[in-house]
Amino acid sequence: MALAQPAFAHFVASVSAEHRQAASSRPSTSQQGFCGKSAPAIGLTSICCGAIAAIASKPTARHAAAVKKKGVKVVEGSEIPWNLFSPKSPYKATCRTNDTITTKTPLVNWESCHVIIDHEGNYPYAEGQSAGVIAPGPDKNGSSPAKLRLYSIASSACGDDETYKSVSLCVKRVVEVSGRGWCDYSNVEPGTDPEYPDAEKVYRGVCSSFICDLKPGDECLLTGPTGAEMLLPTDQDANIIMMATGTGIAPFRSFLRKLFHDKATKGKFQGVAWLFLGVPFTNSILYDDEWRQMQKEFPGQFRYDYAISDENKRPDGSSMYVQHRMQEYINDMWPLIQDKNTHIYMCGLKGMATGMEEAIGPSCEKDGLDAKEFLKEMKKDGRYHVEVY
Repeated sequence: MALAQPAFAHFVASVSAEHRQAASSRPSTSQQGFCGKSAPAIGLTSICCGAIAAIASKPTARHAAAVKKKGVKVVEGSEIPWNLFSPKSPYKATCRTNDTITTKTPLVNWESCHVIIDHEGNYPYAEGQSAGVIAPGPDKNGSSPAKLRLYSIASSACGDDETYKSVSLCVKRVVEVSGRGWCDYSNVEPGTDPEYPDAEKVYRGVCSSFICDLKPGDECLLTGPTGAEMLLPTDQDANIIMMATGTGIAPFRSFLRKLFHDKATKGKFQGVAWLFLGVPFTNSILYDDEWRQMQKEFPGQFRYDYAISDENKRPDGSSMYVQHRMQEYINDMWPLIQDKNTHIYMCGLKGMATGMEEAIGPSCEKDGLDAKEFLKEMKKDGRYHVEVY
């Protein structure tokens, strides 16, 4: 599914040219520290009592400094919440709502849920971070509670209701069935699975099932927050290209709600944001209504395109993946990618890690560049952010 957006294309071209001319003279964005549990948002990545500056406005390598005080980590000179709650002392939050946001497909693991967890203002986080969840268990090793699992946070720092009292997760229910794809381990007694009673083996993810089965009022143990790789740039003129597969959309929803939805920050972002989402079926698309509304309100700044691998085909008949959809717009994207004020983010399945290299390969070759080295330089400059699993 591709969206023709001439206003966006025109804006991309003008912004790229403008940024190339002004890159060397752009002033830094002021930064403040993290202090406290909840407060109104200030700036692009604000949290609690001050702005959480994820990246200095001048592109530099992103290296997190050592923790200097409990619950705080310094990243590029700014403080973000960090491991406020440990596995030994998790925060006891409660489920507020739990909605299945996909519809059934031929896949056994078709179900994805959007879960809003109430933390009463006691679990601050920055856009792009992850939350740990501890399920009761037992896990596949027989341990109870189960080992914690990390999930990218799908809400902006103020939460879906903009009160700073909730955190949202986007979680796929892990289901593996022998004869229906890979299934090496079973945690369901043969013949007892309600969906697949005839299967020799059925494995249901312990933590993902726990989260997807949460009901309003149920307790949910949280650790973290953690993660510094996927933080937003503080420069409000920065450009953002996002590549996601499936629930890898989570950190980008947190970005985009901050940039184009939340009352405190909506309209402050001056760059362009381009989202590419890869899913197997149309029924697997996540948050489509939100993207449509954002694009309607900000046609010159936000664009989204889908690669639906089991339905969209390339000219040679092969499946369409995210990198192939990107290649269709490479004439617009390549100048944007070369802009020193553009950040590229990737989140999703491990197999997509080489996708960006494939997408820009022909353009790099045409300009006498090596794609791998080009991306290494982007990484060194703090402009290429990858989180795959």
